[in-house]
Amino acid sequence: MTASQTDDRVVQLVKSWHAQFLQLQSLTKAHIVMCINDEDINIPPLLSLHTLSSEQAEYCLKYLPIVINKKSLTCDNNLLLDESIKFTHFEILDKPKNAINHDFAILATNDNSESNLALFNLLVNQFKTDLSKTLTNKNHKSSNITISDLMNSFEEIFWIKDTQGRYIYANQSAEKAWHKSNHEVIGKTDHQLYDHEVADLFIDGDSQAIQAGRSVIVAECEDFDLSSNKAWLETLKSPIYHKGELAGVLGFTRDIAKHKAAEEQLMLAACVFENAVEGVLVTDKYGVIRDVNQAFTQITGYELSEVLGKKPSVLSSGRHSKAFFSKMWNTLLVNGKWHGEIWNRRKNGTVFPQTITLSAVYDEDNCVKFFVGVFADISILKQTEEKLKNLAYVDPLTGLPNRMRFVSYLEQEISHALRGKKQLAILCIDIDLFKHINESLGHLAGDEIIVELSKRLSYALSEFDVLARLGSDEFVVLLPSITGTESVFSSISHLRRVFERPFIIDNTQPIRLTASIGISLYPNDGLDADALLRNVDAAMHKAKAQGRNGYAFYTEGMTAEAAEQLKLQSALHQAIINNDFYLVYQPKIHLASGQINGFEALIRWYDPKLGQISPADFIPLAEKIGLINDIGLWVLQAACTQGVNWLTQGLQFSRISVNVASLQLQKSDFVDKVRDILLTTGLPAKHLDIEVTESCMMTNQVAVIKDLKQLSAMGISISIDDFGTGYSSLTYLKKLPLDTLKIDQSFVKNIPFDSNNSAIAKAVIALGHALNLQVIAEGVETQQQADFLLQNNCDLAQGYLYSKPKLAEEVNEFLLPIRPT
Repeated sequence: MTASQTDDRVVQLVKSWHAQFLQLQSLTKAHIVMCINDEDINIPPLLSLHTLSSEQAEYCLKYLPIVINKKSLTCDNNLLLDESIKFTHFEILDKPKNAINHDFAILATNDNSESNLALFNLLVNQFKTDLSKTLTNKNHKSSNITISDLMNSFEEIFWIKDTQGRYIYANQSAEKAWHKSNHEVIGKTDHQLYDHEVADLFIDGDSQAIQAGRSVIVAECEDFDLSSNKAWLETLKSPIYHKGELAGVLGFTRDIAKHKAAEEQLMLAACVFENAVEGVLVTDKYGVIRDVNQAFTQITGYELSEVLGKKPSVLSSGRHSKAFFSKMWNTLLVNGKWHGEIWNRRKNGTVFPQTITLSAVYDEDNCVKFFVGVFADISILKQTEEKLKNLAYVDPLTGLPNRMRFVSYLEQEISHALRGKKQLAILCIDIDLFKHINESLGHLAGDEIIVELSKRLSYALSEFDVLARLGSDEFVVLLPSITGTESVFSSISHLRRVFERPFIIDNTQPIRLTASIGISLYPNDGLDADALLRNVDAAMHKAKAQGRNGYAFYTEGMTAEAAEQLKLQSALHQAIINNDFYLVYQPKIHLASGQINGFEALIRWYDPKLGQISPADFIPLAEKIGLINDIGLWVLQAACTQGVNWLTQGLQFSRISVNVASLQLQKSDFVDKVRDILLTTGLPAKHLDIEVTESCMMTNQVAVIKDLKQLSAMGISISIDDFGTGYSSLTYLKKLPLDTLKIDQSFVKNIPFDSNNSAIAKAVIALGHALNLQVIAEGVETQQQADFLLQNNCDLAQGYLYSKPKLAEEVNEFLLPIRPT
């Protein structure tokens, strides 16, 4: 079909519908017009009603004739409209598929009555269908559509009476509902069809519409629809005029069950809305207030007219930051709900606290349509809470918890520690010789120092610690869930640094203070709050007796241990700065051939004051105080550098093994650090072996496996150290990219004489080989052990039988020259 043929058919379609519109206008006072946009009409293509302004629509409908490919239709019978006609309802028909030049069509009416709009909507739907078929179906032939065809296509019941009350039309739905054929109905009155009471009711409805001169609802009742389903039916009637004279009555009945249900829900919601004791405000999706209830007015003082069209920020108290509101809105948009406490301002200027729940309301497309806020004024509750706190639990000078509140906290934490089998620490801080301050500068100056000190102490503690003031110059600290004395030492160090800065009071000389600190631990030094506080007080007095400006644990043994730990901790920090560490190397021997296979690099530390310190002492400490990553990277750097030195000297070896702590593997940049060290030192990855322990799999297994796979892909060998002493899960053996399994020396000891150790060693060797892994035994000290391991097919061994760990320059005897190729 050519474009011109399609256009001709559109012309015919429009002419046909034009005739039907004129026929309708003979029955009703409404004007119904249409126009189809053409490429020569200077209006942009429009796709939906939302993009058409009322001005554009009126312009199109008032001034544009119907034009189809420059062929004007007859412009009579109000098709070209007088400017006095105001069109109140518009419908835009979207561009049909495969349309030639027609971007859109517009239908409009100037009668907004319910009956006319219902009829109008039927016409729109039918016209849209016809237009689409005409433009898209090549074989479709234009046909004349009658009003009867149109009325019969809908389930609603339509009928028309003349001025004598005789039925002149009824659609098929009416025939089904009334159980009467058109032959039985047409030309008869209500009294001829129904009993006297029903007929009078119908005639009275006609009279109501005629007297009103417009469409009216004449009946609503519960009944059954055409499918015998329960329905709520509404009947509307409207007078029909022809040339200003009454021509008859149009009526139709429709199912409004959904509307009724919605109406009931709206009535219920409105009742709840107005009678709720909580304030309610409703905004549109842009946050503009659209409605508030009476409780809102009672709480804030604002009437609806005063806030309508404004944003809730009209209530802003100024107490919350932009970041607070940004987070609140982000949560609301992401989760659809936000609940919390907020401070707002009433109309009279007073600020009040409220608890509020904000909720997003979505439309059928899951787009935000409204926001609803429900809030309650909690001013009285806040005031009551604040009074109780101040009266019973707060130190009036510093605002810190007092003794009563601290004891309450302590008892709660003791209960938690008992259930979780954890430790607590209580620190008592007493300012040395504080009475001299009060005596020389006065109590007001002393109070200023106490307030400043309380702030400094608060900043020095974590958010989980509890600081309280027990007396004039005495503070107490609760450290919950400590992991050992090391964490206590760390807190003590932070607290002691508070006193390093002088205190400035008015124009007096800077005042320097010191403090004595006592420490007691739960459960070692007491099982209840009273015992712990009593013992920490004794420890504090002991610190004073030892010369002040120090600290003391409740027991002398613990004080000595704490001093040693603190001394070792300080020395470890200094060792990193002074580069006091060095490496020794222990060879790994191939049991079958007796040849050197590689070395394990082991860290050693010699302190000028403390002497030689065992790794068993300082490695666990380094892990606890956060230094293990720095030390581990130093070992890796030094081992790789030594490997390059041997290769440069023409000495061959398989791999250098470096131990990596679990905490190192938890670092997200560990793989990058290893890669950087290999690049900077120049050591080929094939000469590096990384030994990890089973405990590395205890935390974040997925990330650990990913990192080890990346290292393996670089050519680095991966070994499991001390196998059988820790996690010992066969699951991770399948997941990890392992090359070597290392039998811990605790299982090598006393073999072959210890039957249990012998059985375990055999099992580990068999397991390793079954997984295609090399197996190495550490701690081999006797020939019997070596023979047993060789007989059971163990691949490698290391231990004092072959060599103690030695400095790099002392292991040359194990290194062979690289053979020329």
